[in-house]
Amino acid sequence: MLGSQKFSVIQPTAVHFGVGMAENLGRIVHDCAGNKVLLVLDPGLQSGGVADKITGSLDKDGIPYEVFSHVDPEPGLKLADEGAEIAAKMDADCVVGVGGGSAMDVAKAVSILVTNGGRAVDYLGLGKIKKPGLTKIMVPTTAGTGAEVTFTAVFINEETGSKGGMNGDPLYPDAALLDPALTLSLPPKITAAPGIDALTHALEAYVSTQAHTVSDMYAMEAMELISANLGQAYANGDNLEARSAMLLGSLLAGKALATAGVGLVHAMAYPLGGMFGIPHGLANAVLLPYVVDYNIIGNPQKFAEIAVLLGNEVEGASLREAAGGAVDAVWNLNQDVNIPAGMAALDIPREKIPEMAEIALTVTRPVENNPRKPTLAEVIRIYETAFEGWD
Repeated sequence: MLGSQKFSVIQPTAVHFGVGMAENLGRIVHDCAGNKVLLVLDPGLQSGGVADKITGSLDKDGIPYEVFSHVDPEPGLKLADEGAEIAAKMDADCVVGVGGGSAMDVAKAVSILVTNGGRAVDYLGLGKIKKPGLTKIMVPTTAGTGAEVTFTAVFINEETGSKGGMNGDPLYPDAALLDPALTLSLPPKITAAPGIDALTHALEAYVSTQAHTVSDMYAMEAMELISANLGQAYANGDNLEARSAMLLGSLLAGKALATAGVGLVHAMAYPLGGMFGIPHGLANAVLLPYVVDYNIIGNPQKFAEIAVLLGNEVEGASLREAAGGAVDAVWNLNQDVNIPAGMAALDIPREKIPEMAEIALTVTRPVENNPRKPTLAEVIRIYETAFEGWD
């Protein structure tokens, strides 16, 4: 196995993890040679006390900053352009993204636009970013996207209605600050879908055609942490141990994603976001069990291993039966945290399924990473099954 593997691992982000770590943000900005900060802030944090912890640390260390909080749950490219104009005007040399994946993606894109010029739309795709960005530091306040350690920033293209990503090594953050205490205020709904989103990252990276020993290490630990702790974090948001495990699991899932990529769940989720504004984590969560069921025959050994990692008992089962346990485990976890059982609950018009399937297949990298190569008819069938839901 190792004799046939070839892979490259690029992970330049310094990770700072621990309860109370938010107090050190100012010091970390200075350590990264930052002196003037554009703070890209999820607007929902301004009334919950989290923003005060972030700005308090910057104030304590005498770091001037401006707040940019025009961040939508599914951000458009124009938000990145707007943020870059503000950063350039204030002569910022550091961008700090605080919130979920949307705030962090906007922050990462702003960093790149200030130094590379142009508009955000110019950098959609792979390898189009030529220069390093401003120093960028990410502070996740949800356990979900893992954007604090990835080289991707995803946006809605307002002109086309499609969803796509900037991708390239210059998007890797310089530092990630993970403070589990910042996630304690999350309501159950904002715990559930991002948590399954993180699980999706780890699971898809584990069965990706680009998976390797290092990505597997991250993915396996992430799946164990998330499956064991998501229900507890959902049931009792003040459970600091569960919150800490979820934040670490999300981080590791992000590292798995960055090194091995994701698969068909993500490709099929993009049209839900681009066409109907469904939040990315929720789209992934609803689709996950149906795509796992479709993918099993592409790598039954790894899906059997996933079943065990997610807590399913497979002793005495055939390989195919054991692999099917992965579907059961994902489905049960979804039900535990009240993820909708099907797409119909998302108010998506059924007649749009063929168009959605065509768009999904244009998301080439995740489709190529998938352990089973889907046809248009098969993607349509998965959507239709996911629309109806299982009894």
